[in-house]
Amino acid sequence: MTQIIKLSENAASRIKEIMSNAEKDALGVRVSVKSGGCAGMSYVMEYTKEANPSDEVIEDKGVKVYIDSAAILYLLGTEMDYKKEEFSSSFVFNNPNETERCGCGESFKV
Repeated sequence: MTQIIKLSENAASRIKEIMSNAEKDALGVRVSVKSGGCAGMSYVMEYTKEANPSDEVIEDKGVKVYIDSAAILYLLGTEMDYKKEEFSSSFVFNNPNETERCGCGESFKV
């Protein structure tokens, strides 16, 4: 079976850093997708304070990532990375299911 999301070392390190500054009741980060953007969908990351019964929980490289059940099919086989450049930094989703991505990289279509 294909893993939903794999974390790069950079992504795991950044999530650890983020979680070290999170409120005490934050369990981890949640990844979901929402409709919107010029290509149709966009990735959403946020703290989660409680696990939903339908969440998939990925434990990789010492961090927990909660995957919203509605996002699972869109994220199958995705690698989550973290890129830090001179003037910007962001999580990057290398998703084999994407058929189109907008020019700014903020939204995608499957």
